[in-house]
Amino acid sequence: MTVSSSTPASALSAASQPELVIDPSVFAPSAVSPETRAVNAGIVKALGAVPDRWVFPMALLRKLRLDGKGPFPLAPESPYASVEEIDGPHGPVALRIYTPPEPAKGVYLHIHGGGWCLGSARENDGLNHRLVERTGFAVVSVDYRLAPENPWPAAPDDCEAAALWLVREGKARFGTERLVIGGESAGANLSVSTLLRLRDRHGLSPFRAANLNAGCYDLGLTPSARNWGDEPLVLNTRDINVFVGHYLREGGEVATPDISPLHGDLGGLPPALFTIGTRDALLDDTLFMAPRWLAAGNRAELAVYPGGCHVFIGFPGSLADKALARIVGFLAAS
Repeated sequence: MTVSSSTPASALSAASQPELVIDPSVFAPSAVSPETRAVNAGIVKALGAVPDRWVFPMALLRKLRLDGKGPFPLAPESPYASVEEIDGPHGPVALRIYTPPEPAKGVYLHIHGGGWCLGSARENDGLNHRLVERTGFAVVSVDYRLAPENPWPAAPDDCEAAALWLVREGKARFGTERLVIGGESAGANLSVSTLLRLRDRHGLSPFRAANLNAGCYDLGLTPSARNWGDEPLVLNTRDINVFVGHYLREGGEVATPDISPLHGDLGGLPPALFTIGTRDALLDDTLFMAPRWLAAGNRAELAVYPGGCHVFIGFPGSLADKALARIVGFLAAS
């Protein structure tokens, strides 16, 4: 059974809900391919050779990432991409819009990761270009304001504004009202916060699906995040604590659903695909959130990949290719 975003959660019977199955074999060390081990080892070696990055100003770290010197490979600029600004509650919000060569089959509202402090829409050109080509969707990626200069609630305010703009303008601009939402890491957190804001503040459920990759859903830290330690496999415990400290620099209760959506009422949300690797410090965030999503009466798919590091879809390799193929299929079927 496929549940559209217009189907009330109360209309779903227990029998209509798919099972959420976790295969224990994917967590076994033997399940990790030599290729994935090599990718992870290369990341640890590269990041382990860098001095403590948190002694540098955040602006410098952002520039290094845009210069291709961050942890994720920087793809060439997409020829599909253009930038425009919309009005936000606190000033202009930049959107990086990827327009397919043929009429758009839908629109994907993308929210990038980076711990609410780093990252940009530009840095996701590789993934978003590929989604345009493989789904025929247009992509609208939000360059929301970043902490610590702009702590919570700046980022969700900007993402809410972008979502409302897309609801208003999507049909005229892209020729379709088929909307999906998603993001990686902090972007997955902000995607769920945006869904909750649209539902609770505006009575809107416009998105047919949510693509949620390696999200941080509890800023109080789930066990996998708290116990990860210092290994620099993209993201470690100290990194998470630094990001949370900057994001909540001016206050905010950690258990507030707008900050930690794992604690929220998740009823009436769209079908979601949760993607996570077993070597991700945020593993438990996804393992906790997916069952809550399902228990709230929504469709949920859980894809767990052996040995995948944090946001492993951003690195080359067959594991990323496999995960991206499932994401493309999920979005195309929405």
